[in-house]
This record gives sequence, C-alpha cells and structure tokens, in this order.
Amino acid sequence: MTIRNLDGFFAPSSIAVLGPCRHPGVLTDKLIACLHAIEESHKVTLVGIDYSVPFSGQSVRTLSDLKQTPDLVIYLAKAEALPEIIEDLGARGTRAVLIPSPGYESWPEPVMQACREAARKTNLRLIGPGSLGVSVPAKGLNALLSAEQPTKGDIAFFSRSGAVLNATLSWAKTHNTGFSSVVSLGARIDVDVSDLIDYFAQDYRTRAIVLHLEGIAVPRKFMSAARAAARSKPVIVLRSGRSRDTGGTGRTHAGRLAKSDLVYETAFRRAGLLRVYDLDEMFEALETLSHVRVPQCRNLAVIANGHSLASLAYDRLAALGANFASLSEETQSELQHFIGKSRDLDDTSAGQASIILPEDTSAEELTSTITSVLKDKNVDGAVVLQAASAFQPLPALASAIADAANQDRKRPGRRKALVAGLIGGDSATRKVLTDAKVPNYASPAEAARSLMHLAHDAQAREFLMAAPPSLPASFTPDTKTARSIVETALAEDRIWLTPKEVCDILRAYDLPIMATDMATTPQAAGKLSEPFFKTVKHCVAKLISPDLPFKSKIDGVRLGLENPAAVEQAAKELIDNTRRDYPDARISGISVHPMLEDRHGLELYLGLAETPEFGPVLVFGQGGTAIEESEDIALELPPLDLNLAEAQINRTRIARLLDGGHSRPALDKAALAEALVKLSQITIDVPEIQELDINPMVSLPSGLVALDARMTLCHPQKRPGRTGGSRLAIAPYPKEWEQTLTVKGGRQVFVRPVRPEDEDMFKAFFEQISPEDLRLRFFAPVREFSHRFLARLTQLDYARAMAFTALDPEDGSLLGVVRLHADPDHHTGEYAVMVRSDLKGYGLGWALMKLIIRYAKADGIETIKGEVLKENTSMISMCQALGFKITTSPDDAGISDVILPVTDLPEDSA
Repeated sequence: MTIRNLDGFFAPSSIAVLGPCRHPGVLTDKLIACLHAIEESHKVTLVGIDYSVPFSGQSVRTLSDLKQTPDLVIYLAKAEALPEIIEDLGARGTRAVLIPSPGYESWPEPVMQACREAARKTNLRLIGPGSLGVSVPAKGLNALLSAEQPTKGDIAFFSRSGAVLNATLSWAKTHNTGFSSVVSLGARIDVDVSDLIDYFAQDYRTRAIVLHLEGIAVPRKFMSAARAAARSKPVIVLRSGRSRDTGGTGRTHAGRLAKSDLVYETAFRRAGLLRVYDLDEMFEALETLSHVRVPQCRNLAVIANGHSLASLAYDRLAALGANFASLSEETQSELQHFIGKSRDLDDTSAGQASIILPEDTSAEELTSTITSVLKDKNVDGAVVLQAASAFQPLPALASAIADAANQDRKRPGRRKALVAGLIGGDSATRKVLTDAKVPNYASPAEAARSLMHLAHDAQAREFLMAAPPSLPASFTPDTKTARSIVETALAEDRIWLTPKEVCDILRAYDLPIMATDMATTPQAAGKLSEPFFKTVKHCVAKLISPDLPFKSKIDGVRLGLENPAAVEQAAKELIDNTRRDYPDARISGISVHPMLEDRHGLELYLGLAETPEFGPVLVFGQGGTAIEESEDIALELPPLDLNLAEAQINRTRIARLLDGGHSRPALDKAALAEALVKLSQITIDVPEIQELDINPMVSLPSGLVALDARMTLCHPQKRPGRTGGSRLAIAPYPKEWEQTLTVKGGRQVFVRPVRPEDEDMFKAFFEQISPEDLRLRFFAPVREFSHRFLARLTQLDYARAMAFTALDPEDGSLLGVVRLHADPDHHTGEYAVMVRSDLKGYGLGWALMKLIIRYAKADGIETIKGEVLKENTSMISMCQALGFKITTSPDDAGISDVILPVTDLPEDSA
C-alpha cells in the first residue's frame, strides 16, 4: 500500500473514538479535550467510553449503535481485540484507524501482523501503536497528544519519536512556524514514512516536508517516493540511531567500510533530500527553506559591515564546501560608483570577492549594494551580515535588507538566495526580515549554514535533473560467461571465487586486471610463474584462504620475486607460516601474477558491499593496505552512470591527486568513472555476487589495472516491494523490454525504454514536430524545450514510470515515444503518446499504444487513463478502437477523459 485511503486520517468527515481506554487517565483527558474543540466540524462520536470530560457530541455504547460509519476510528481499547474490530470496521467502510498512546508502545508482532492482514482485505489504513496522533491545522483537525498544538502553515512534519515531535512543535511556536500536517508514526504497523512522503508530495497545501526517522523498512519504496517528492518541494530529513547501527558482513573491505549511516547518507543524497544532523540544524534548515527555495546556488557572495564579520562567514562557508562568486567588472564598477573609494571590494582569492562596508553605510547604500550583487549573473546567492554600531540603527539596516529582497523579486530571471545575519538584533528587529521572507539569524555561523542549506538543496535537485553521458557503445559485457562462472561455483557450494575466476569475470566486463592464476603447491606456483618472467622482471605471490581474506594482515604477500625458484620458495614460506599461525584455516593455494612497476601509479579501491538497509552499495576510495584506516571513501547506490560515478570519485580526498600536478602527471579519471559504471552493471547482471574488493586498482596516465580482487557469492533474496526480484534499492534500467516492432509496410523500428542520455535526442525530435501537433500533445503552444523540461521526460524512476522510444534502426533517430506514469499506489497510470509529424499513417502510434498497454498489464497497473483535446479526433478514434471509454472531462468541456480497465482485458488483447 501507499497513499490509498490516507484521506481517512487527514480529511475525515466523521470520527469515532473507540474504548474502553487501555491507558486510562491523561491520554483520554487530553484526547477528548482535543476532539471537543473540533466535534462540530468533524462529527466526533465516543464509543464505549464512559467519561466525565465535557463533550457535547454523540456517545454510544458499541459500534453497532453508530448511525454513521466513521472515516477515522481512534482506537483506545486493548491490542488483542483490534484485528476482529478491523474486520468489522473495514466491512462498514471505515478508511483509517489511529492507535494513540501516551508514549512509545510495543505490541506483540503476531497481534500487529493479524491487524495488517485484517486491514489488507479492505485497504483500511493504520497508524501506530505508540503514536501521539495526527493534526491537520488547515482543516481544524487536531488529534495530537503533543505539548503544543501546531498552527496552520505549509510544512508537513512527521516523526517516529514523540520527543523530537514535541521539541519541533515547541520551536515552531516560538518562531511562528505553521504546519499543513503533523504525524506521529509510532511503531509503523502499516503507514510508513514513504507513504506520507508520497501523500504530501501531492498536497497543494504543503510546500516543504520535514521528517525524522531511524530506519527504513522498504528501501526501494522510500527511494522512489523521496526522489519524486524532492523534484517539486524541499524534503529535510533528520536520522537518529547511528550508535545502534551495524555494518556489512565484514568478509571484505567493502563490507566493513559500508557502515549504516554512510549508506543512509548516500541514499538521502541520491534521493535529493537535505540531510541534517541534529535538531538545531533541522530548525535552521526549516527556517531557511520555509522562506525561500532557489533553482541554483553554486557561487556565493558575502556582504558585511566589517572585515571580521565577513571573514567569519567566509571561513564558515569555505569549511562547508562553498564556491565563491567572482563579481563581473560591471558589478565592481557599479559598487565603486555609488559606494565610493573608501569602501572595500576584498579580492580574497583569485577574484572571489566579499564586499566590506564601513559602519556608517546608509540604509540606501546597503540596499543598492545587495541589489547590484544579486543581479550579477555570476552570483547565485549572498549572505548579508550587519552588526550594531553607533552610526546606523539595526532596525534601519534590517529594513534595507528587506527592501533589497523585495526589489530582487521583481527582477526578471531566476531567483537568487539571500540570507541575513543581524548580530546583536532582537526578535522584533528581525521580524521585518521574517515578514519579507528573508531567512535571518543572530550569528555569522548560523547565517552561513543557512545559505549552505539552500546551496545543498539546489545541488540535490540539480543532481536529480542531470543529463549523464552514456557509456561507450563499444562496451558489450560478456554476461553469459560471468553468470556461468558464478553458477558453477554456487553449484559446488562455494561462496568464494578463485583468483582466476575473479579475473575472468572482471575481464568479461572489460575491467583490466593483471593476469593471475593459482597453484595448490609451491612447486606448481614456481612453474606457473615461468611464462610471466618472459615479459616482466618481478612477480608477486599471495596466500589464498577463504578463512583469511585480508592477506596483508597476516603477512600473506611476497613482492619483488625475481625468478621461478624465488616464487616457489615464497609459496612454501607462505603456506608453512599460515599452517603454523592459523592451524584451523583452510588454504586454497597460492596466487601468482606479474608485479606492476610504475612510479606514477596511484593505488585506489573499488568495492561492492551488501548492506541490510539498501542492498548493494558501491565503494570507492584510497587503496592499499591502509584502506580501512584512512577511511577516505565515497559510497553510491547502483545503478550508476558516468555523471554519478564522477561525483562519487570527487567526494574523496584522493581525487585531488588524479588531476596531477607539478610532480606527477594527470591520471585517467575518465577510465576510472567507466570502471565504476561497469562494476555497477555487474551488480545488476549478476546479483549472486554479494561483495567484491578490487584493491588496489592502480590508476595510470594511460588507464587502469587491477592488481588484486576477490568476490564472495550468495543466493540473493528478494527484497520487499512490487519489483522484488532485484537487490537494488533503485530500479535499474529494464533491458528486458528492448524489442523490435513491425509497422505498416513491413518497416521495423527498435523500441527500448527511455534512458537519461536521451535528452539531446528528445530535443531534436520535438524540433521535427509541427506546432499544431505540439499544441495537441501539451494543450498549449510550446516554444522552447529547456533542460529542466527535457530532463523530466528522460530521467525516469522505473519503479513508477515507463517510457518507450521508437528508434530508426539505421540512424538511431527518435521516431515516436509513449509513456505511462503510475500513481503512488500503482493502481492507475496516465499515458501520453507522440509520433513524429512526418510519420503519421504508418501505424507507429497504434503499435506504441499496444506496447504500453501490454507493459501496464505485466506491471500490475489496473487502469490506464489520459486526457485528450476533443479536437484531436485521430487520438480519440484510436482510443475508441483500443477499447478506451470516452467521457467529457468534468473540469473542461473541451477535453475528453479516456479510460481503459487493463485488468478486464483478455491476456492476448495487447
């Protein structure tokens, strides 16, 4: 389930409170007091509650005495009785049951499961147990057992922790912050964070979503909901519980490095969420993003009435990873013109400027300075710091900043970020800024962090909308070979692959690795090395044991071996030492490979870890024997593209060495990004590979070469969710839907799902569509196709949307496209189809519609719907021929609603 029947909590027409209360006393007092205030508008009825609290509404003894079926039941009675009551309520038509408690409450899992099974029959929804309740201020609904009652606003807030919820509401009261809804989840018997994200992403009263969580039960569901919501509104997340986290299996470096909180950090970033780490930071982010959200916030400026103030903010911004603007010559000239030569344009580093104003700056000069800086095309945002002085009162300076903000909103073009810091100002002084929707704080550090919240939020959304380049067309992995190796090993009940098997799999995916083989005796190891010495001077011998995977920790490596005799002697020494020091360890043999001798090589690490939270995670960082000690790593969730891979590389400290310098040449960063994408593809194609280490992967000016690698296997378990066959938390590209269709005249077209790199192809496609066809498709004239518009068409979440491109098999040009976007419940999908204007009459539109109907049926979507302009007679005729029901839209007489019940179609109809 997702959002189905959630209106029962947030828009109920009638409410019943069902007792007797299992927590008598304060809970009932507080709840009845809340409901007493709303009983007239929500028809509140008490059932089985003999209570003396003033209550003028209806009171009955049993559910059978109710004259009207309640939308929402607030359940106060014993846990054991609820499954049977849910059966009764569901049959009556109740949509939701809230199970409140005065504090966190744990029910036996068998009882909770019985409740879920009873509710599933009628899609009745459950919140709790252990919930403090819900509140919808916009509708006057308050059934929340909180210290402060939330006021009306546009922020949706939900938390599992009652203490975090109460702290947030107390902060909101002192900051005049209101909410569209507040939800206390409790034990998440049914409704979870993902359901609420989906619901409030579509709620027009909600402008921002703030959530507190500890863990996520269904990762793919969460990622799909979060990525969809973050495209349209800010989503701020606070996670607690890091001290109770667990890591991976520990059988590989990757498994030990992929710690739970790092994985959550990776997931939040990939979903476009703004993560905060404590309540103070959450309140700051909430204060900032509730006032303003900007599309871009890369290059920042600092304006202050003092060098020290500017330095404090500048230093804090730099520590948080800010980029600083280089003001244009026009702006610099303008500032000098109206400020005068006594003012200081501080060129701190290579044109990265702060504007320093003297203490006697007038309000008018401050306003002019801010507006000039914000209209500079090189500036995305600014922090303005003003300290109290004997020459200008702070209230006047606050008004000047507010005036600048109001003037900037009237400026054509994209909106810029503006944050203020009034040092020494009280709440009354800052109110003028709050009223002008300018985030404002009492210290330079707070103001700097606030501006970076806007920068990180914009960066996260920009990352979601990125158009990544594709892999080279020459990359054609030998999946069959890789799968054969893994299946053979699993059939032999092995969970570790041999060095040669690992090499063969990596080569099947065009990942370069030093030629390696394994011998079971010292004599065989010496013999095995003979061919290597014909081309290299030295070889390496390593002990291979499934019980001792970390060779360097047991002195299990010998370098610089100069001939086969030295290899044999080293192998004997390694085996003898291991048997002496680790008598119970199994010894598989000795691996031998040539030794790489290149002083310009940089040792890096690539790995794959299996995590309990989000499945496979890719790890990149500094390689060598100190990989775990240095912890210079970055994580990313597969599937990966080159854009994501490059960003992952750049999040590490060692990435700075890849660009070279005075003492070392630049290394092949492009090859490294490709290697990460190929590793990502392995996780998709061969899910039986549970964990993997490539250490070191040596980066060279001319490419890469892996010197050591290991893989461990598993029988992958299906993850919860609609598409549970994959271990991945993000649905991968569905290659199985690639196919060739034949249209009229025997013409063949290649059809595949849309990919992110199709943006340029879509732009060229739309340029060949007639203006009239574009108007019929988009219901309005379309004059330009921006990156943001095209990215929405090509950046698909395959868990809830599908689009197929029909391509010319000869030149690869786009001939037509059909798409289907499912609602969060995956119940209904809305279609759209378009064919190039010069290709009408070939039957391509018909073929694409048949394909999307077939996809919807296979994917479990029950109904396809769409809106068609009535003047688009050809589309309406095609819909009629396909079996769609045609009706007039209740909202616009010029539009037809077309609906096709997919579940009613025979199996071969599509």
